[in-house]
Amino acid sequence: MRVNRILLSSALVVVALVIQVSVLARLHLPGAVPDLLLLTVLGLAMVYGHVGGALVGFGAGLLADLAPPADHAAGRYALVLCVIGYGAGLIKPENGRLKSATGPMAVVVAAAVGSTLLYAGVGALVGDTAARHVGLTGLLFSAALYDLLLAPFVVPGIMWLARRSDNDPLAETSPAAKAGDISSGWLSSGTGLRIGSQRGGLGALKAKARTRSTRVGRIKGVKRL
Repeated sequence: MRVNRILLSSALVVVALVIQVSVLARLHLPGAVPDLLLLTVLGLAMVYGHVGGALVGFGAGLLADLAPPADHAAGRYALVLCVIGYGAGLIKPENGRLKSATGPMAVVVAAAVGSTLLYAGVGALVGDTAARHVGLTGLLFSAALYDLLLAPFVVPGIMWLARRSDNDPLAETSPAAKAGDISSGWLSSGTGLRIGSQRGGLGALKAKARTRSTRVGRIKGVKRL
């Protein structure tokens, strides 16, 4: 990943995790907790693609695994968000822009349900059966509902920031920088300078013609004398 992507992703993930732990987790809503970290990974993955989404998801999940008050094995949520980020990045369009909100909203619902199922499945493999006692059906419904309600306020802004970071004109590898290099090349070797050189050549030809006519006039005057 590029440096600007790493810096932006790190900042957004840290902010999302802080808000989720300090604010959303303290709301004591019935069922699941709104997953702001998941929405952040989805927004970045739908701009960076499946590879970038998997990397961002793994880093965000690992940070959530290590941040207090984590009560599960480290790497469990990292695996979940890595898979979710990879899957969300597969729907990235070629130009990085989505034409409608239907696709992202469907991705949010699928990611909320898929992350809950995957988290519960990994927990069952390591002997964590907390999801059975809480009620998996209620967790799935509440997770999808909360994330769907929160997504319009989070995902579009994150995607806009990610696209703006990629189109930074100061970046050496950005399309704007390449366009600037091409335009400077046009200015240095374009038609304007060629026209100017042609104008200079025409001026020189006119001067030579005047000199020749003056010489001819002088020669004629000498002959007349």
